[in-house]
Amino acid sequence: MRTKDEVKHDAIIQATIKLVNKIGFVSSSVSKIAKEAGVSPATLYIYYKNKEDLLTSTYVSIKQLMGKVLLKELDDSQPIRDSLKKIWLNLFDFTRENPEYFQFTEQFANSPYSDLVKRTEVEKYFEPLSRIVIRGIEQKIIKDISFDVLRAFYFHPAMVLSNARLCQEFKSTPENVEAAFNLAWDAIRL
Repeated sequence: MRTKDEVKHDAIIQATIKLVNKIGFVSSSVSKIAKEAGVSPATLYIYYKNKEDLLTSTYVSIKQLMGKVLLKELDDSQPIRDSLKKIWLNLFDFTRENPEYFQFTEQFANSPYSDLVKRTEVEKYFEPLSRIVIRGIEQKIIKDISFDVLRAFYFHPAMVLSNARLCQEFKSTPENVEAAFNLAWDAIRL
């Protein structure tokens, strides 16, 4: 059995993201991904069972990275608003700096492949965020509504506004980002 090489593994992930974003899931064959990554198709099978495994693993890897970035420098002892603002700003920066990750995850979430990923597998990377939201609801700081609704009104604006492809006219000035955060916060606070 051949050993795994992290450089090759990362090249495969990046090639998968690039090709899926460029030509879609159906056209992104294992051989095309391997060629883009500079490895043989056989090498790809050292890391993944099949194309579905590659695509779902890529999605989960992005979500894991996103969870780490969102929760970076998070201090649970801070007030709820301050903690959620830090997470919101981290999400805004992550999406702005990594539009290809955002594009891949959006396509994936709206594809049949998303049914292959257990929701709990991804949610575990955002567990501290969930605890903050629950604490905010319990302290009657945040509206007691489903997490899906909260996510749509609080986090989705950060992802859309930070994506130059979606919001070409939005300028990421400190004033505009602060105004966008305040609108998102106003949508979920009591």
